Amino acid sequence: MRVRSLRIVISSTRKFINMGALSRLWNLVKNFHAADISSLMSHLISREKLTLFNLIFEKDKEKTGEVLSELEPEDAAAILKELQLEQITELIQRIPPDDAAPILDLLPEDLKNSILSAMEDKPSEDVKGLLHYEEETAGRIMSTNFYALDQDTNVSDAITAMQLEGDVESAFYLYVVDDQNHLVGVVSLRQVLFTRPNTPLKNIMTKDVISVHPETDQEVVARHVADYNLVAIPVVDAEQKLVGMVTVDDVIDVIEEEATEDIYKMVSLDTTDRIQSSPFKSIKKRIPFLMFSLFTASVAPWVVHYFEGTIREFVTLAVFLPLVMALGGVAGNQTIAIIVREIAIGQAEWVGARKALLKEILVGIGNGLIIGIILAGFSFLLIKNPYLGIILGLAIIINLFVAALVGTLIPLILKLLRLDPALGSVNLLTMCTDTIGSLTFLGLGTLFLTKLT
Repeated sequence: MRVRSLRIVISSTRKFINMGALSRLWNLVKNFHAADISSLMSHLISREKLTLFNLIFEKDKEKTGEVLSELEPEDAAAILKELQLEQITELIQRIPPDDAAPILDLLPEDLKNSILSAMEDKPSEDVKGLLHYEEETAGRIMSTNFYALDQDTNVSDAITAMQLEGDVESAFYLYVVDDQNHLVGVVSLRQVLFTRPNTPLKNIMTKDVISVHPETDQEVVARHVADYNLVAIPVVDAEQKLVGMVTVDDVIDVIEEEATEDIYKMVSLDTTDRIQSSPFKSIKKRIPFLMFSLFTASVAPWVVHYFEGTIREFVTLAVFLPLVMALGGVAGNQTIAIIVREIAIGQAEWVGARKALLKEILVGIGNGLIIGIILAGFSFLLIKNPYLGIILGLAIIINLFVAALVGTLIPLILKLLRLDPALGSVNLLTMCTDTIGSLTFLGLGTLFLTKLT
């Protein structure tokens, strides 16, 4: 849905809800795709979300299940809490287990258990099986609905078996197993359609199968799917028995989720903070990070205060000091963004960090020389003092070198300590560049004070 159209739809939805014109609201949204309805609901407040969701449930229960699958788990759980147990159970049974598990995990324990008890045996067991695994793992996002046949089955019988089985979620591959359910190969549905009917699956299957374990981190799963151009990847247990598969649509969700998480963490934001959140909730989520930022940012003022006498003697230093600190921060943030991305896609590790470190240091020195010379010339034209230009140029070169060094090392050290490289990197970098920048610039100013005044 285009931005302009979405604004009109949001405005019309709120208007119809406030007027109580629910029949007009249904006419507006009934032909929308579930993903578009989910996008619309993300812009509504809680009361409006619940009204729209109840309306869709009353008119089209199948579409309600599709919408529930498209919603963020936090939004879906908040809506389900307001419904009756019978309604929740019916909806949860309409969506795939891998979509139901993260939603149920956000509900109160007693309500979750009541829902699982009220569900039919098969869906309930499937969801319980996924809830057994840790969050953000392959086991939590995998689907247990897939095609798997014995390796001695011929192509004709395989097609018949798939037709009898019916549709499964994202049917891309036919997985081939032995008599003990060990995964031994994979066959694409295209191969099945274009192979002679009496050919056994073991004769056409690919034996070198890319697979993951239920405990594999979802980021690693996404990386495998991207690296090997897969549309689904099988999940096997420690004995190589097939237990599920992760499809490309779930991988796309993971990539979006992880990218959002990294962006939020790099600016010290809680990943659950949204524009629809109440001011009180946002304050509660943001204040701890701001307090940490206050602590890291308080070092530089102490350094500046130490050189108070120098600044008093030559006030112009205070004019150029913010430039030195700001340029160091910007350069460092550029380095951090690159290193965090490389870590996220598995390209940057502590063991092989020497090349990345050397490259970023050279970039920092190169940028420092260019910017330093430009600012040195500018300050000379403005102040007519060559020593100020030399001091400013040297300070810029040193601070951009430090920015590149620290911007590379901080994410790598955090990863080495098994901490999220994105979390806190920017705050620590700012502390270093502001402190080193002010110390270098004012230190050089103190050294050449007699030449400046």
